[in-house]
Amino acid sequence: MTLTVEDAIHEAMETWRRLGIEQDVADEMAEELAADLTAADIDGRSVTDYIGGDIDALATSWAVERGLLPGHPHLKKTAAAAARGAAVPAVVAILLWWAGMPGGLLDSDSEAMTTQLHGPPVWEVHHHPNPGTPLMWVGWAVCLLGAFFWIRSTVAAELRRQHDPAREVTMRAMTKALPLILLAAALLGTAINFLGAYAFPYFQVIVTALIAPVAMLGAVAAGAAWVRDRTCPPLDPSRLKYRLPVA
Repeated sequence: MTLTVEDAIHEAMETWRRLGIEQDVADEMAEELAADLTAADIDGRSVTDYIGGDIDALATSWAVERGLLPGHPHLKKTAAAAARGAAVPAVVAILLWWAGMPGGLLDSDSEAMTTQLHGPPVWEVHHHPNPGTPLMWVGWAVCLLGAFFWIRSTVAAELRRQHDPAREVTMRAMTKALPLILLAAALLGTAINFLGAYAFPYFQVIVTALIAPVAMLGAVAAGAAWVRDRTCPPLDPSRLKYRLPVA
């Protein structure tokens, strides 16, 4: 069914009413939207084409841009959602590291000792290609790709559950920042691995397996909270052009 100007105005008014926008302000915005849609129709653009097919998102974004909706950062919930999305890839990445490292799960190198009647025992070291090494590198690439999409999915779902009006703005910023956030998390995990090898050589696997995933999840959570804080800072009520009715 073709969306008409009247349909678009009606849906926008329903959205503004649901968001608690005052009636006179909503009427003013409806008049502006009707004028824009009429001008677009004169230029040969359909209503659906002009609004992008989602009048609810357009109406909500418009209310946010005009300062009609106070921002709720939800920093802790955003950080927790990002950490949930990164949890499985982080654990899998540690398992892949354990499989690909020298002496790891898939390393088939072996040593054999041969005793002699005269002289010290002779040690023979047999080196074999470690199938875990290529698996580790390919697996890490898959983990990074999976983390990118899972983090976006969990954060978007959390903000959608909160009916957050700035969700789309946050997700656009999150998409741009996630590669750098994931890179920082990977570098942090690598640094912890090297630190464990240097400071605790006999306990490197334990140190890396216990500390690196927590550190990487913390980096992802902090990065997600930072992005959310930049895209949805708390609004000062004194700056609002219109005041929302007290619930």
